[in-house]
Amino acid sequence: MTTTRGTRSTLLAAAAAATLFLSACGATEADAPQDEAGGAEVDQSWADCVPGEGSEDLTGQEPGDEEMSLTLVEFNGWDDTVASSRLTAHMLTEFGYDVTVQSFEPAAGFTGVAEGDIDILASTMLPNTHADYIDQYGEKMESQSCWFNEARNTIAVNEDSPAQTLSDLAEMGEDYDTTIVGIEPGAGLMRLTQDSVIPTYGLDDWELIESSTPAMLGAVQSAVENEENIAVTMWHPHWAYEAFPLRDLEDDQNAFGEDELFYQFSRTGFTEENPFASKILHNFAMKNDQMADLQYVMNSEEHYGGEDPEAAVTEWAEDNPEFFEDWAAGTLTDQFA
Repeated sequence: MTTTRGTRSTLLAAAAAATLFLSACGATEADAPQDEAGGAEVDQSWADCVPGEGSEDLTGQEPGDEEMSLTLVEFNGWDDTVASSRLTAHMLTEFGYDVTVQSFEPAAGFTGVAEGDIDILASTMLPNTHADYIDQYGEKMESQSCWFNEARNTIAVNEDSPAQTLSDLAEMGEDYDTTIVGIEPGAGLMRLTQDSVIPTYGLDDWELIESSTPAMLGAVQSAVENEENIAVTMWHPHWAYEAFPLRDLEDDQNAFGEDELFYQFSRTGFTEENPFASKILHNFAMKNDQMADLQYVMNSEEHYGGEDPEAAVTEWAEDNPEFFEDWAAGTLTDQFA
């Protein structure tokens, strides 16, 4: 692919579009708590967690005398929380629970769990992305273990473009019109790109475009269709890698830092009051290809386009019965051995 003098205006137009058919996870933290007064420092030894650790074989078992009506929270626009919440709701329902999934912005979601109004927080990205929330609310929630250990931020390009590493970009500005198409202003990914990636790799003359996640994906689609090179802020897990010919640039100077983990949290007292449901949560574990495939079914235009996550999970469950058999048996964690 090649760029033209009109590429920048094309990308800007795509990034400004408000009515794209695409929708995706925007890792925005615009509403992250700025005042941590009253928050408690909590142990953040997150890297020691293995997804699904502490799993038990629940095959043939049933919940005991516990509350069967549960509420889960997912974050608006975060596809990983939508996917994990609907997947968890599906599994809990299989064991007889009546599950309600509610959507909130992150601040409201954390507050709801911390105050005991919501039972389960489906996905929290640690140790960096949601660290402020854990500092503020961590002592008022219970960890239900991690379920994913391949979460990472990155800069992605179309797979047939010339750059292989982030270091390459400094010498290849013309190939990408010295532009990185970003997502929502205030997103942790955007802050890392602006404050760490750009200075680390000498990209001060590059423009980081603030837009939105759907607009960024629209710019990717436009570049692919017009056979133009593009560089965008991206993260894993994300269904865009299934939908478009994208690949990550190697972060050869580790400007983005180490991979993160996804955790499930619950309100205080949940484990004691809902011990069987807690075991189901602890048995949950996913690999990157599994999550990307589920998100693709949920969000791609040829499937559900982000419109019916419950139906998407039902379809994915029908196509992947062994995943749920392993979940019940407590063997999903074996993938990480």
